[in-house]
Amino acid sequence: MALVNPDFVEEVKRSDRFDASACMNCGVCSAVCPMGIELLPRKLFRYVLLGVKDKVLENVETIYSCFLCKLCEVNCPAQVHIAENVRFLRYYMNKKVFKI
Repeated sequence: MALVNPDFVEEVKRSDRFDASACMNCGVCSAVCPMGIELLPRKLFRYVLLGVKDKVLENVETIYSCFLCKLCEVNCPAQVHIAENVRFLRYYMNKKVFKI
């Protein structure tokens, strides 16, 4: 069961480094991903925007599997800065989960 964590939503909003609100959930990003990562970014970003922190944390390996090649970003019709959002998630994981 997924639980919404309002504190996580606020923490992400305060960062000013994550913005996926323009995502139309069209799936182009997943279709062009050279890694074949099905989850990134559309589902993962939706989890972040909704505050479903547990689902985000379940996908640490996926977050670090991204090449940050920006192929998804170049093809995104909504011009979402996908690589920067993934970088933010890595920063968040490093700081909050791994305590690095």
